[in-house]
Order: sequence, then C-alpha cells, then structure tokens
Amino acid sequence: MSNSSYNLLAQDNVLGFSFFDQFEILRLVDLHIVDNLDLSITNSTVFLLVAFFLLFFLFKGNNENGNIVPGRYQSILEGVYVLVYDMVKENMGKEGARYFPFMLSLFLFLLIINFVGLIPYTFTPTSHGAISFGLSISIFVGCTVIAFSTHGMDYFSMFFPPGVAAPIAGFLVAVEIISYFAKPVSLGLRLAANITAGHLLFTILASFIWKMLMAGGALALGSLFPLAITFFITVLETAVAFIQAYVFCLLTIIYLNDSFYLH
Repeated sequence: MSNSSYNLLAQDNVLGFSFFDQFEILRLVDLHIVDNLDLSITNSTVFLLVAFFLLFFLFKGNNENGNIVPGRYQSILEGVYVLVYDMVKENMGKEGARYFPFMLSLFLFLLIINFVGLIPYTFTPTSHGAISFGLSISIFVGCTVIAFSTHGMDYFSMFFPPGVAAPIAGFLVAVEIISYFAKPVSLGLRLAANITAGHLLFTILASFIWKMLMAGGALALGSLFPLAITFFITVLETAVAFIQAYVFCLLTIIYLNDSFYLH
C-alpha cells in the first residue's frame, strides 16, 4: 500500500472512521452460555438469517404462484433454475441430479447474501473467512466423504497419475496432495477476497466524494466525476456478486464430479 493510502487511512482513523469498520463483527445479543461456548447473536448472524428467510420465501412464493405462462417473477426464478440445472448437468451428468437441490439452494443463498450486502449500511457475511471458509471446508469434507464411500481405498489412486516414471512419482504425488488440500483454501479465499475488495472500493470512493463535496467550490463540482464512476462500479459489483456465487457453485460441482470419477 502506498504512503498516500496510509495517510488517508490514518486521517479517517483520527476522525473515528475506518474503511474496515464495515467488516467488523458486532455482538448484538451477548449469549455466553459457558466460558468456551459463545452463542451470541452478531450482525453476521442477523444477515445470514435474512438471507435464509428471503431464500425460503423465494421458493415458497414460486410454489404457490406458479403459472403455465410465467410472469416476470416466475421467469427470473425459472431462469436461475435452468442456469444451475445446466451447470450441474454439463459438469456431472446423471450423477449430479441428486445434488441439484443442494446446488440451487447454495447458489441462491450466496447470491442473496451478496446482493443484500450491496445495500448501504448492511453487512456481507461472505466477506469474512469464518463464513466463506466455513462453507468451502464443509464442502471439501463432504466431497471427500462421498469419494471414499464411492471408491473406498481406491480413491488414493487419484494422487498417483497412471504412467508416471518412478523417479518423479514422489514429486507428483506431493504436488497432487498439496493441490487437493488447496481446494478449500482457494474456494473460500476467492469468495471473501472479491467481496471484500469491492466493498472497500465502494467505501473509499464514497469517502472521497464526500470530502470533495465538503470542500466546496470547484472540488464540489468535480465530485460529479467520481460519483459517475461509483455508479458504474455499482453495476460492476452487482455482476461480481452474481459471478462469485456462480463460480463458487461451479467449483463445488467440479469437486463433486472428481469425487465420482477418478482421473
């Protein structure tokens, strides 16, 4: 980070504001049952529940109002349904049918969380490693359990590519093992990093525009330019929110496919 960026952050801290305040976990209801068990309700908990209830009513509304000739609302839901179904079918074939409900729920859940987080003064749980890595590690463990239940001990053969010369076999096995355990790290890190970067950019630009407006004169007039940029970044971040949910689900499907078919 450049010196000017550090000075800007320092100035905001003097004013009692930091660009990273939006990622702070706030304890809203303190529920310490015992010393090592904290069940407190936080802002992250609240917005996860908001996403859950929105997801519930999304499906509930579609079940009750489904029509042969769909309206706009039903058309959007059917479009999402087809998008996820095609993603599962193209990457897993018939084996993926049983996991389609899970993938559709995961995609909509992440999409709702990301979209709600774009609303000012809300909180985005996927910007925190506890949520993004919690999801990715859970999926990784689930895929591993499915792989061993399907192939048994033969699953270890995926770490040893066929036809490899003995002198480099040990090296390739080590690479395969490292890449295997890097899957949940890359899956969770990609989601958290992209969401965090977008929200930081939003906050920095908003702070910059506010300071220009408060300065008055030509600077206040010049604030129209970064304001226009913010509009385009809003469109970009909306696309990023969708893409990150899509990529997360796509990689999950690929990992599930690897659990069924050894290379």
